[in-house]
Amino acid sequence: MLKEIYIKNLAVIREATIPLGPRLNIFTGETGAGKSILINGINAVLGQRSTKDIVRTGCDKAVVTALFTDLSDEVTAKLDELGISHDDNEITLTREISADGGSTARINQRTASAAVLRDVGAMLINIHGQHDNQVLLDSEKHLNILDDFGGDDALLESYRSSFRELQHTARRLGELKKEEKSRVERSRYLNTIIDDIGPLELKADEDDTLEKEYETAKNAENAIIALRNAAQLISGDEAADDLIASAEREISGFTESDKSVNELYERLSAAEIELADIASELEKRCDKIELDGQRLEYLSTRISEINKLKRKYAEDCSGLVKLYDDACAEVTRLDSSKEEIEKLSGEREKLLHTVTERAKLLYDHREKTAQKFAKRVTEELEFLNMPSVVIAVRHEKGKLTINGIDTVEFLISANKGEEPRPISRIASGGELSRIMLALKSVIADKDSIPTMIFDEIDTGVSGRAAQKIGIKLREISRARQVICVTHLSQIAVMADDHLMIEKKIVGERTETSVTPLDSDGRVAEIARIMGGEDPSELMLETARAELEKAAEI
Repeated sequence: MLKEIYIKNLAVIREATIPLGPRLNIFTGETGAGKSILINGINAVLGQRSTKDIVRTGCDKAVVTALFTDLSDEVTAKLDELGISHDDNEITLTREISADGGSTARINQRTASAAVLRDVGAMLINIHGQHDNQVLLDSEKHLNILDDFGGDDALLESYRSSFRELQHTARRLGELKKEEKSRVERSRYLNTIIDDIGPLELKADEDDTLEKEYETAKNAENAIIALRNAAQLISGDEAADDLIASAEREISGFTESDKSVNELYERLSAAEIELADIASELEKRCDKIELDGQRLEYLSTRISEINKLKRKYAEDCSGLVKLYDDACAEVTRLDSSKEEIEKLSGEREKLLHTVTERAKLLYDHREKTAQKFAKRVTEELEFLNMPSVVIAVRHEKGKLTINGIDTVEFLISANKGEEPRPISRIASGGELSRIMLALKSVIADKDSIPTMIFDEIDTGVSGRAAQKIGIKLREISRARQVICVTHLSQIAVMADDHLMIEKKIVGERTETSVTPLDSDGRVAEIARIMGGEDPSELMLETARAELEKAAEI
């Protein structure tokens, strides 16, 4: 429970230490005394959004610290998860708001984020203010209220788990189907690559190896051609040896008569023999050069095919090999996506069946819960001086959502004999306050939040209805701590601990103080609420009587 609040430099509150009792704590005070500031301070220490405007004028920062004791198992488990100690089963939450707009938060002097403060605070305090009444006017929130009343959320969590799985499967299936058209086009392109490159069975850098082998073979071929051409020129038809023989014949008749001609003739004869020997050597050399014509033809053809692909895909041989391998791998993935589509389609159908069945179970559970809820709330409203009011729950089936197939709306019949209609159409401010109190009352035993705060629960009510609200608040406070800000005496007299919020002028500044009231102080404050400032002795007696009467209830 919330044992104490310390506030410093928060708007008109310069400094205040506010002790709180374990049951019904009532705050009263004149309009404008600072009751809303107190609620703002509690909201701030619970991690809610705060602004620099709430810092007292002229101060660097505002500080709010809340001391909580008798922590529930849920809270201690959360603190253990966060690694925060909780000695003596108590913790402090602190929020500092700087005048420059920044803020810091701490749990037991350990720095924490506002989000962590909110998570922990949500397990410690439930605050009901005027904005909560708007929940009643929003039918989309009614399902949450009904589930809160139902208490056991195992069915809902089971449904949500399968629904999220269905969503994930359907989303993945949709993505795959959306990709199907581009997949077909991509697959066609990849198969072209595979058909082009695959038959060649390329190896990395094969083109370099082939080029070197081809160059060697081509050089051998060229050498053979050259040697044979040379031999042909020497000994072929009309070749060099025939010319020499013709030259010999021309001068043979003059060798005996002219010694110099004879010498030339002999030289020609020697040249003929030398050329014949050279021609023979050339032929022998040709025979020694190894050349595989078929291999050369293969090399030429393969190099041509590889170069064609290199130009087409702008890749070297290694790049073509990688392109082929990548294409094969991607085609396999694309083919597997077909199988995945078929698999996911089957899974979606199974999940849809599961989700539908769990939605029906959840619907049936909520139908029973709705009947109990309507009965309990109607009973509470009867007690809260609304005997003719009937609460009904319109529960229908809709489309599958994260919350089930249920659509829920609370209906109200304010007068006997009238058909129930949506709350938003006919409920007044006072009725909304009492309906919300009735809801809080029936839901109170469904959660473990130890402290409930009611701000302006008395809006639009008075007289007997206000007294009933006070009695109901006291009843709730027997199970958990209740803090209530009110301006009605009928509610104030029900307090176990009564604190007065009072604004006064100190020097040149306005200050608000919070004072726990003793029995005489309570009499004076109740009399003031009933009759205004400077109550008469009769009013004081009336206040005293009302307090005594409340004590007997």
